[in-house]
Amino acid sequence: MMNYEALADRVLQGETLTDAEAMAILESPDDDLLPLLHAAYKVRKHYYGNKVKLNMIINTKSGLCPENCGYCAQSIVSKAPIEKYAMMKQEEIVAGAERAASVNAGTYCIVASGRGPVNRELEIVIDSVKEIKSKHADMTVCACLGILKPEQAKRLKEAGVDRYNHNINTSAAHHSSITTSHTYDDRVNTVESAKEAGISPCSGVIVGMREMKEDIIDMARSLHALDADSIPVNFLHAVDGTPLEGTNELTPRYCLKVLSLFRFINPTKEIRISGGREVNLRSLQPFGLYPANSIFIGDYLTTAGQESDRDRQMLEDLGFEVDLEPLKKTPATV
Repeated sequence: MMNYEALADRVLQGETLTDAEAMAILESPDDDLLPLLHAAYKVRKHYYGNKVKLNMIINTKSGLCPENCGYCAQSIVSKAPIEKYAMMKQEEIVAGAERAASVNAGTYCIVASGRGPVNRELEIVIDSVKEIKSKHADMTVCACLGILKPEQAKRLKEAGVDRYNHNINTSAAHHSSITTSHTYDDRVNTVESAKEAGISPCSGVIVGMREMKEDIIDMARSLHALDADSIPVNFLHAVDGTPLEGTNELTPRYCLKVLSLFRFINPTKEIRISGGREVNLRSLQPFGLYPANSIFIGDYLTTAGQESDRDRQMLEDLGFEVDLEPLKKTPATV
């Protein structure tokens, strides 16, 4: 058995996993799962203690997207029967922030489908963020509006947006198998534009999209290179009517190994268990918070999440506490 404890110590000393060690984690026998989680928790606890960040998402514009992402129920190629609507009004977006505040979600994520925001949509988000910040100065506001131009990023920063999410989703090598309507570099460039504007970068992945284990290692390393402050790890919830319909590659145990790998490769970063948590981790959801330190509460974009009361009970049972600290730079990268 690999000495996971020694591996954690090396990571805490600033060392980087080799490709062989990363692969050994993903291919580790299930008998190793508890020692692996214990070692990942050692790293997570060093930087974040027993605190868990709560995030809430609002889908401000649903469907109507010209992109052909194979995982997404909102894409132009999807036949999934989802609700479709244009950009919400400002008062609806602000009301969503009030709901987030009421359940102690420290981060409020404003998401809109589409390739990128048009001027009218951007103005609505800007005005909404200004009002939210006037009422909840300590709330972390994250925007996720698609591919962003540098001048748009600057305006969002000036309005008070703290964080911008644009996931790389998969590896550069696997990207064209998932979508061809934009490039991997388009996504990386958007993250860089957010960083250049002074916005905290958030970028993550979707695991279980017929990629190889080498792709998962590449994803984790790419996010380390991007220096993403927050890394949402989604596990594919294959929706009927999408090109990835019927894909079911994941087990709860493998998902935990993936989360542990991301903690070892990105030790100082917020790692968030995101979409697909409930259907893929199932009864092992609590174990995910030993490597990860953040979750979404409430529903996702087009799929339902677990009831927030159950999430709170899970945290209480684990002996963890909600992190209510306002956004600050993540611990120094090792």
